[in-house]
Amino acid sequence: MEILDVLTDMAKTGRLGPVFSGADWSDVTEALGEPCHTGSQSWKWPRLFAYGDLEVSVCRCRKVSIICVQTWRDVVELPPSAVGGTGTFLAGLSHEDVVSALDNAGCSWEPYPPLTFGDQSTLVVIPTAAHFTFEILEGRGPVLNSMSLPADGHDCNANAAKSREHASLQ
Repeated sequence: MEILDVLTDMAKTGRLGPVFSGADWSDVTEALGEPCHTGSQSWKWPRLFAYGDLEVSVCRCRKVSIICVQTWRDVVELPPSAVGGTGTFLAGLSHEDVVSALDNAGCSWEPYPPLTFGDQSTLVVIPTAAHFTFEILEGRGPVLNSMSLPADGHDCNANAAKSREHASLQ
C-alpha cells in the first residue's frame, strides 16, 4: 500500500482505522496505544496528540475533533495498526498525483479558496470535506503538505448545558 492509497481511502471514508471525527478517545488509544502529547500544557483541553505524522486533536469531552496527516516530510509514518504493513511511506506527492487518485477513486473534489493563497493551494473532497493542502515549491509546482479531516461540529458547551438541564430535572 502507498501513502496515496491511505489518503484517498481517508478522503472517501472520513477515517483512518479507528480514528474519525467524533470517535471516543479511549477507543482510539485502546486500538493504537498511547500517543505522544504535542501540546505545551498537558492539563488543558483540547489537546493535540501524535502517532508519528498522524495528528489528532481531542476535545475536552474526549472526542476526536480534527485529524491531520503531515505529508511534507520525505517519509510519512502512520500507526501500522491503522494502515497495515510498516506504516512507513514515501511522500512528495504532486497535485496531479492526488487529483488523479481522487478521480480514480470516484471522489469528487473542488478547489478550496479560503485556504488557497500565496504559496499554498487547497482542494476539498465533497463527501467528507477532507482537505488536501499543497505547498507550491519553486521549480517543482504544488507538493502535498498535509491532508486533514474536519471537526464534526459538536458543541461541548451545548452538551454540558443539556447534561446540567437533565440533572436538574431528576
